[in-house]
Amino acid sequence: MVGFQPGEVPPTAAVKFVGAGAAACVADLVTFPLDTAKVRLQIQGEAKAAGGAPGARYKGVFGTMATMVRTEGPGSLYSGLAAGLQRQLSFASVRIGLYDSVKQVYTKGSEHAGLGSRLLAGCTTGALAVALAQPTDVVKVRFQAQARTEGSRRYQGTVDAYRTIAKEEGVRGLWKGTAPNIARNAIVNCAELVTYDLVKEALLESRLMTDNLPCHFAAAFGAGFCATLVASPVDVVKTRYMNAAPGRYGGAARCALATLRREGPAAFYKGFTPAFLRLGSWNVVMFVTYEQLKRALMAARASREAPF
Repeated sequence: MVGFQPGEVPPTAAVKFVGAGAAACVADLVTFPLDTAKVRLQIQGEAKAAGGAPGARYKGVFGTMATMVRTEGPGSLYSGLAAGLQRQLSFASVRIGLYDSVKQVYTKGSEHAGLGSRLLAGCTTGALAVALAQPTDVVKVRFQAQARTEGSRRYQGTVDAYRTIAKEEGVRGLWKGTAPNIARNAIVNCAELVTYDLVKEALLESRLMTDNLPCHFAAAFGAGFCATLVASPVDVVKTRYMNAAPGRYGGAARCALATLRREGPAAFYKGFTPAFLRLGSWNVVMFVTYEQLKRALMAARASREAPF
């Protein structure tokens, strides 16, 4: 990331890797209810199409959260949290923590990275992270989509979910929706990291802000909005496809076509408000925490290496 002065020692790749995973977990803890509400809104309308009971009717972000608390209890807002934290530890560490290192590869060590190099780095780390962490994302979405008031819950715990999916759907079931998830996260990663990089760089070069918390907040907010805007359609398809029963859709493309025919183009922006509230706030918490963790970790390392 940009922002270090000539006299400062930039964080190492290991510091970025660890810091990104830890910061993402903090952000997930703060924003997870919004993510759960987003998933419920995105899959709304599928039960009727599948011939099942319509279930609870959700209206808006906070209306969805209120309905879930009333009908399923407060704990439902954090259903799938364990898988979500597992996902961030493996996922964010790669896509965010390795972004600068991969960007350096594409620029061949140059300090001045162009837009193309940044986009390539975002796509690369986003796709690599999905390939590694997809099973955790599948389990997280399944838990968030399952209502606690259902007569028979699909899974009784995180470990049971991994085991059941592998047994009933094969190991490939744990990587269900990998293609749309790679597409989504390549887009999200580029939108988040590249936007954050560019906005922060512009604020610093124009001297509107210094490299501190307000600057990080502004850059992160812009990154969250851009990411939500471009990724929402793919995110809806990813959520529906990963949550669907085996054989319901022949692939992610068919899932997208079925959604378009049944509910129209607006369906691809279902849950946009909670998606933005979640992704925007997630970016703010994550990037602010990440910047502070990098500085704290480097300070701790410097104090250990400093002579007495």
